[in-house]
Amino acid sequence: MVFASNSFLFIFLPLFLLIYFVLPFRYRSFFIALGSYVFFGWWRIDFLSLILISTVLDYICGREIVKAQTKGLKGRAWLILSMVANLGLLAYFKYFNFGLDSLNALLNIFGQSSIHAWKVVLPIGISFYTFQTMSYSIDIYRKEAEPAQNFTDFMCFVALFPQLIAGPIVRYQTIAEELHSRTHTLDKFSEGSMRFMVGFVKKVMLADTVAPLADMVFGAENPMFIDAWLGVLAYTLQLYFDFSGYSDMAIGLGLMLGFRFPENFNHPYISKSITEFWQRWHISLSTWLRDYLYIPLGGNRKGSGRTYVNLMTVMLLGGLWHGANWTFVLWGAWHGGLLALERLLASQKLWRPLPAFITMPKTLILAMIGWVTFRATDVSAAWKVYRGMLGLNGFGINESIAWQIHGFHISMLVLGLVLVYVAPWWRDYLSKRPIPQQRSWVNIHLFIIPIFVLAILRLSAQNFSPFLYFQF
Repeated sequence: MVFASNSFLFIFLPLFLLIYFVLPFRYRSFFIALGSYVFFGWWRIDFLSLILISTVLDYICGREIVKAQTKGLKGRAWLILSMVANLGLLAYFKYFNFGLDSLNALLNIFGQSSIHAWKVVLPIGISFYTFQTMSYSIDIYRKEAEPAQNFTDFMCFVALFPQLIAGPIVRYQTIAEELHSRTHTLDKFSEGSMRFMVGFVKKVMLADTVAPLADMVFGAENPMFIDAWLGVLAYTLQLYFDFSGYSDMAIGLGLMLGFRFPENFNHPYISKSITEFWQRWHISLSTWLRDYLYIPLGGNRKGSGRTYVNLMTVMLLGGLWHGANWTFVLWGAWHGGLLALERLLASQKLWRPLPAFITMPKTLILAMIGWVTFRATDVSAAWKVYRGMLGLNGFGINESIAWQIHGFHISMLVLGLVLVYVAPWWRDYLSKRPIPQQRSWVNIHLFIIPIFVLAILRLSAQNFSPFLYFQF
């Protein structure tokens, strides 16, 4: 089940909220877990076993780590068990096919026959809830979090349906207090419902509308200069509004249930450097990689050379986390190289501040270049788009693409680009106004309601609207 579906909007969510608020508080966490299992099992009920395995395993490991530490031990064996089991499940379901295909390609180079085996189906959300449960065991081991008070709370934490499928990645200590003592107010519910509607509109009205432009270009045999850049810009906006829209919807649903999840996006396309971009894009993943990978590897504490290696390692693994394909490895290498280069230039005093009207478009273009490999099905498909962006196929627009482009696509593309730069200004403008006036201005946001209704009608016409990050 996905948020952008009639079955969720008109069946699951109303019934869930009705029962949730009728139940006494002591039963609500269990009901969230139960409802989340229904939400996840709507797609493949057999994959519920993976969530249950991770839940039971890390709950036990967390308790045993605490027991060992109360006896003066570290509990390292239980931490290792948690990490090996979680990473083992992730490796099998996400990378088995990729590893086998890569091995067969290598064997074919040396004239050997391919190895034939079964195809593994990737469970939706496994990358997110695996990182989430694994971070619990690590935080318990580091004594940065208290263990869950009971198994029901931990079930709720792992299976929490608003962010189960595509984040944001929430650490246990972030919502530990809210699991057993959270408030439900009309203001919080209203804030959550408005946030959900904003995210829904971003997804259905913006991301889904510009998506055909990206699909046309990435599916073309020989895109030319104009349509290549147009298609890459369309995908750049599609991915942002799709994923940030999902995050908005997840945060909004969390507020409706009394939880306050961390923000996952902070207007990344206004960044003045790639370093700043990664402080604004997919913040929960960036923070996770920093705290559980970059810093344990030594961070920037072991010399500049080691720092560059750590940056590249983290981004390569971050690329692989997104998908089992060499295109994601290239995407991670691109960003890792840019991060290392920016750090090198800064350390050598070669980095001079430039006006925002130069640095912001520069960063956006660098991100767009990287999104090509992120979107392409394979390296050869990415190269076709790069050829078009370089003008190697001509500087016009491909006739096979031109006739499919409609004015509505272009208008929504322009609107999306405008919103990328206007939205942060509008947020800052409201934050500087006196409280009473600010509230009166916030009420203007109610205009989102008719647009939300329009988005529902559009969704009903297209019937199904999957989120891009579900495939990761």
